[in-house]
Amino acid sequence: MLIIKVLGSGCSNCEKLSALVKSSVTKLGVEAEIAKVTDYDKIMQYHVLMTPGLVINEKLVSAGRIPSEAEISSWIMAAVELV
Repeated sequence: MLIIKVLGSGCSNCEKLSALVKSSVTKLGVEAEIAKVTDYDKIMQYHVLMTPGLVINEKLVSAGRIPSEAEISSWIMAAVELV
């Protein structure tokens, strides 16, 4: 199972990224735990200076922007292949 973390304060961009991640996971039929990380100390552990950030299986894949659903899906599928 994948562990996906959306890093951010809970702003509208963070919520949008979270919705895109949930949509991608559903469409791909992948088993994943999706968590929101709002604690700045924990966010800084990933060296994220701008949110939202996206972490898949403890690997930072995006920060400071909202990636497309296609990008998110490709990162999820790449992570699935590694599991």
